[in-house]
This record gives sequence, C-alpha cells and structure tokens, in this order.
Amino acid sequence: MAEMQQSAQQQAQQQEQAKQIEAQKQSILRQIMVPEARDRLANVKLANPQLADSVENQLIRLSQSGRLQGMITDAMLREILQSMVPQKREIKIERR
Repeated sequence: MAEMQQSAQQQAQQQEQAKQIEAQKQSILRQIMVPEARDRLANVKLANPQLADSVENQLIRLSQSGRLQGMITDAMLREILQSMVPQKREIKIERR
C-alpha cells in the first residue's frame, strides 16, 4: 500500500513539474511572438505536435541566447516551418 501511495505521489509531482515547464514555455513564447504567430503555432501543434515542439524549443533557445531581434511574426514563423518540413520530391511519370 505504501509503495502505491509513494508512486502516486511521484506521478503527481512529475505531472505538476510538466505543467510548470509548459507554463514557462508559453510565457516565453508570449513574449517573443505576435498573436497571429502563436495561433499558427497552435494550429501546427494540433496537426503535428512533434514539429511544433521542435519549433518552440528552437525559438526559446534563440531567445535565451539573445540571437532573436524583435518579435516573431506570422511570416517569419511560416519561413521557419517551411525550412523544418522536409521538401517533397515531385515525381513525374512519362508513359511511352
């Protein structure tokens, strides 16, 4: 019984810590992104959570290192997303 209670407490602590980290990320993103860019990132997160997390982490690292100048606009975010998404190859089939 004691082990179950202890593991439940550890899980609760981990969940609380994850919530705090997510809140910190959102706070930083709110400071460095315009609302339209945050909306676009939220939409990307629904469609492709891994890509959105990667972009969020990259933006936070840039912000913390001081390499970001100004706010991230929607157009800038689109460019970042396009650079991170692998390019699709066009396939042509010629029939003879």
